[in-house]
Amino acid sequence: MAKKSKKPAKARKPAKAGGKSRAKPAAKKPATKRSSAKVVKLPARKAAKKTATNGKAAKSALPAPSKKPFGQAGKALDGVRILDFTHVQSGPTCTQLLAWFGADVIKVERPGVGDITRGQLVDVKGADSLYFTMLNHNKRSITIDSKHPQGKRVLNELIKKCDVLVENFAPGALDRMGLTWEHIHKLNPRMIVASVKGFGPGPYEDCKVYENVAQCTGGAASTTGFRDGVPLVTGAQIGDSGTGLHLALGIVTALYQRTQTGRGQKVLAAMQDAVLNLCRVKLRDQQRLERGPLKEYPQYPNGAFGDTVPRAGNASGGGQPGWILKCKGWETDPNAYIYFITQAPVWAKICDVIGKPEWITDPDYATPAARLPRLKDIFATVEEWTMTKTKFEVMEILNKYDIPCGPILSMKELAEDQSLRETGTIVEVDHPTRGKYLTVGNPIKLSDSPTEVTRSPLLGEHTDEILREVLGFDERRISEVRDSGALGLVVPRMAAE
Repeated sequence: MAKKSKKPAKARKPAKAGGKSRAKPAAKKPATKRSSAKVVKLPARKAAKKTATNGKAAKSALPAPSKKPFGQAGKALDGVRILDFTHVQSGPTCTQLLAWFGADVIKVERPGVGDITRGQLVDVKGADSLYFTMLNHNKRSITIDSKHPQGKRVLNELIKKCDVLVENFAPGALDRMGLTWEHIHKLNPRMIVASVKGFGPGPYEDCKVYENVAQCTGGAASTTGFRDGVPLVTGAQIGDSGTGLHLALGIVTALYQRTQTGRGQKVLAAMQDAVLNLCRVKLRDQQRLERGPLKEYPQYPNGAFGDTVPRAGNASGGGQPGWILKCKGWETDPNAYIYFITQAPVWAKICDVIGKPEWITDPDYATPAARLPRLKDIFATVEEWTMTKTKFEVMEILNKYDIPCGPILSMKELAEDQSLRETGTIVEVDHPTRGKYLTVGNPIKLSDSPTEVTRSPLLGEHTDEILREVLGFDERRISEVRDSGALGLVVPRMAAE
């Protein structure tokens, strides 16, 4: 039973809108017969916490907008530290992107060996390969023998100091190193553990996967190529680099959620899943196929459709039919071609440009539906026009009329494109052992976090620096760890630039 209040609660004072007011005296109530039951007076309710004062919105949890000029207020991921166990391409793509956004990426490598790509496809003797350098910019390198007791202790200390651990080992490798999720989470409950694997949970999860395997198992190869040819893989690294990009998004999402929960989590990007995500239009077409032929595919109307999405050559795969057409010089230049799209809103302009104004009103060509069974002949006619001009002349003419098109650009043409240099999409980097080379810069541009691409690290270049600055080891402790053999043999290391 509730106890009686010692003092009656004071009546709350009603407030006038827009300011304070004094309480009015309560009107006297007529006397009533007292009940024999005891009356328990409860204390007055506390007023709800105010969220606004004088009509003004409550202060946001965000900091006040910086008064520094854009691009001078720090990097987007300043303060985030990544423990990078990745190698080859998928993982390094992810961690390089995070490094470009300002994260401190510590690449853990085997003493004397390092990332296997350092020695693959070597073009300059005695220097790291372009395969390695172009995937490991803006990182620091530390060499640790993970099987050595002292090496394990160093790794444990790094786990405590980092925000994210990223790995793309074969299935089960991290556990065999003793770095299970339970072990990591016990050392650092805020740690995010991000992994690239070939497959997600299921019958194939223990299988190794490389770039072309991912393309084949994710639906890309079966839908790439010409209808009478074999399945083809694409030159774009959608399996490796594509998965790395997916993983980077997962990591920054987990970092944001950690600001709400205070704890880390596991992030998985499976290569099969990433490729399938990039092939979603083909899954769309698989379902459309059950309801009739795919009329924008070159198999229509004379070819046969089976029960699965066919290879469609250079058909656009969307609602706007397109094809690759020859341009002037195609006989000797393997890239003298242009991609041409017969977009419906500009059909009249296309007809005028190629000299076929009668097609504008001709019932066989006037509507998109009428054009679909005649696409092969339409593109052949357009090609007669494009073959009289270079791909750049064709593009210049078509762009005046907003007709979508794109020249087939070679890697040489892209490397020499000055506009890509100016935007930082193509960057020249100087390396201490191989000299200057070109690389692809950050494809994502932030107005308040510009990217400066710095060279990839030499093997173990920052080992002492990381032990000293990140772990707080003094010189005696560093020497002790080094002399134990946990860091590999003592090799000359160049200072970081």
